Amino acid sequence: MRVSVVGGGAWGTGLASHCVRAGLSVRLWARESEVVRAVNDRRENTLFLPGVSLPEGLVAFDRLEEALEDAETALVVVPSEFSRGVYREMRPLLRPGAVLVSATKGLERDTLLRMSEVAAEEAPAHPLAVLSGPSFAVEVARGQPTAVVAASTDHAVAESVQRALATGSFRVYSSEDVVGVELAGALKNVIAIAAGIVDGLGYGHNTVSALITRGLAEIGRLTGSLGGRPETLAGLAGLGDLVLTCTGALSRNRRVGQGLGRGLSLAEASAGLVAEGVRTTLAATALAEREGEEMPIASQMKAVLYDGKAPRQALDELMLRSLKRE
Repeated sequence: MRVSVVGGGAWGTGLASHCVRAGLSVRLWARESEVVRAVNDRRENTLFLPGVSLPEGLVAFDRLEEALEDAETALVVVPSEFSRGVYREMRPLLRPGAVLVSATKGLERDTLLRMSEVAAEEAPAHPLAVLSGPSFAVEVARGQPTAVVAASTDHAVAESVQRALATGSFRVYSSEDVVGVELAGALKNVIAIAAGIVDGLGYGHNTVSALITRGLAEIGRLTGSLGGRPETLAGLAGLGDLVLTCTGALSRNRRVGQGLGRGLSLAEASAGLVAEGVRTTLAATALAEREGEEMPIASQMKAVLYDGKAPRQALDELMLRSLKRE
């Protein structure tokens, strides 16, 4: 199978490396010419994934038409804020029937759309799937055991992606719950910022555990109101990814929260990091308001990130909310 990976960041590079090891013919597109040169000449993405040796079969391009040439499947791995523009660029370059797989964990800020919905608007003639789950880029790039979920409303499409990507070290489950898989993958980043704040403030494991548990509850409320399935939240795309992102040292969203908890400004805490949770917080709280669902952690993160609230005050207010039944 000929696969294009659109997006030369850490996650795109990790997925592209895996696809080569899976025996696929892979072309990687990166907008940054220095990434293309480093991948092709040094077998390393020195900008976004330094220190990781990339497989010989991986070829990078900075021209999208070259990267997409004859691709049967395109994995799109660009930040949510750029996704619509990239899908729009891709549309006239895709071969008929090419499958689009979104691996971006975010929401479009202005429209509140999921990434598969953005793809459907910009490239409506193509089958769609999404890929999500607990998967740090550097570990995937190094071939460490990982399990993820491929979801599509067309189960045959989900299974085709599953078969193409699955290897002995990369287990892929299939699902038809696109709503649940995408929303869980996006919303967990908001909770991870809060988990980082907890760590930055010097609180302990009790606090993090409570935050993760209640974070899963509010993700479940919003996801359920939008049509997601409860069992998805208990699986890899839900609980699995939430725990990883809230506790793993490689989590960019957690690192932003740690910086905020230690007294840094948002600009200082997020310098050099693409942390989707910062933007997703605005979309999450807007979605919750539209659906009439309560998301107290997301609301407090919005106050910290955009309204200048002190992180410690936000955590204290979460603990002092009115008592409820679980």
